[in-house]
Amino acid sequence: MTFNILISDPLSEDGIFPLREAEGFNIVVDTALTPEQLGEKIGEFDALLVRSQTQVTREIIEKGSNLKIIGRAGVGVDNIDLTAATERGIIVVNAPDGNTNSAAEHSIAMLMSLARNIPQAFHSLKNKKWDRKTFIGVEVKNKTLGVLGFGRIGQEVAFRAKGQRMNVIAYDPFLTAEKAEKLGVQFGSVEDVIKAADFITVHTPLLKETRHLINKEAFEKMKDGVQIINCARGGIIDEDALYDAIVAGKVAGAALDVFEEEPFVEHKLLTLPQVIATPHLGASTVEAQEIVAIDVSYDVVSFLQNGTVKNPVNLSSVPKDVLAKIEPFFNLGEQLGSFLSDLAEGVPEEVNITYSGELANLDTRPLSRNAIKGLLKSKLGESVNDVNAKFLADRLGITVNELKTSKSKGFTSLITVEMRTATGTRKVAGTLLNGLGGRIVRVDDFIVDVIPSGYLLFIRHKDQPGAIGRVGTLLASEGINIAAMQVGRSEIGGDAIMMISIDKHVEKSGIEQLKGLEDIFDATPIDL
Repeated sequence: MTFNILISDPLSEDGIFPLREAEGFNIVVDTALTPEQLGEKIGEFDALLVRSQTQVTREIIEKGSNLKIIGRAGVGVDNIDLTAATERGIIVVNAPDGNTNSAAEHSIAMLMSLARNIPQAFHSLKNKKWDRKTFIGVEVKNKTLGVLGFGRIGQEVAFRAKGQRMNVIAYDPFLTAEKAEKLGVQFGSVEDVIKAADFITVHTPLLKETRHLINKEAFEKMKDGVQIINCARGGIIDEDALYDAIVAGKVAGAALDVFEEEPFVEHKLLTLPQVIATPHLGASTVEAQEIVAIDVSYDVVSFLQNGTVKNPVNLSSVPKDVLAKIEPFFNLGEQLGSFLSDLAEGVPEEVNITYSGELANLDTRPLSRNAIKGLLKSKLGESVNDVNAKFLADRLGITVNELKTSKSKGFTSLITVEMRTATGTRKVAGTLLNGLGGRIVRVDDFIVDVIPSGYLLFIRHKDQPGAIGRVGTLLASEGINIAAMQVGRSEIGGDAIMMISIDKHVEKSGIEQLKGLEDIFDATPIDL
């Protein structure tokens, strides 16, 4: 059997050698197609390989009558209509690991350039000045590197830093003290890292929780003379706060490859001699560009020959009759996972997803992927999707179990997600109410009836008169309106919970005030 492959964006020959070497593959390279021409030709092909130039729209996908797989030689898939591809049963793959080495090397290059003032000294020399005194640097040996975000790139940076005989302390929401010990680094919280480090490098995704993670308050907690590196995402560092910290002498220097707004040529940071910068070059190496093409090419070959892929980014197709029954639960499953991610403390070790009632008789694997996606997404960002969620959980060492039972506790169908961490086990259950949508019906051992959307506040308290009133009064003082409230208790005067739907997010200071109220044991904000 012969497979026809269209490559519509420039990819190196070295990058597509897996396609060239595979038997039965007819490869057509045409990088000058207009959208109209692509639409006319796409029906002939089994696979389409692109970078960022080709826009793979719904119209193109619908004309791809033989199209089975689309490969994006890079990380993002913004130029591909994932919904249309999924509806047509077309798998989409990308290359999320291709730039790991390149980004890690660039981070180390920026660190060393920062420590030794290399760009500034070179610029001075180009201006015909022989100035050795101004550009005295510091050694990195025996200095402490703080790594915020310890995924693939963060770990590679740490490995290289240890080769420079640096001490490394790291934080990541999925890092435990045991894992850190195995990897040869110290383990700490965000605050531990920023207090201990002489150099700080960030490698987190840009999320609501990580936006301006390094801000004015963080700079105040750092050592005097700390140096900052960001080759991850613009926005993790508050650029105005960084400018002020450098001018004040708190921060000795900064090396930046990414910025909140790009192109970045006008900001006052670039007027400071203590700042070095590059125009988002972290993945810009010949090798990285080849590796992403190689990774995607291998996935295309593997899928067409064996039906398996390493880096899928959309939901694989399921029989239409099954999809029609489980699809209404997709959003609920993701919300339950997201709820549990906010509720539970510690790094997840095991997740048990139980399907009760009618769902127990169906193929619920796509539902489980949605629940895991919700659980991981708040920590890993938009890179988590329906298909790669299980793969990412496996890579993080999280055991995922799917269980089924006909007992549904009075509900037609019920989904229960339970997460075990080193600090304990938490669980949440939800169902769909006919015509009313999703509901959370149980949290731990408490029965509730809560719409899983918007801003929620989960409060553990002692069942005593006045507890609810004190919470309401404090929220009112913070200008926060209560939309709905559910209360559950184990027994009169015993442990109880409040599930409060509110109109806006509660700030950290407000949460601390809630925890300080009489009879309140804990307060957790949940953002759905």
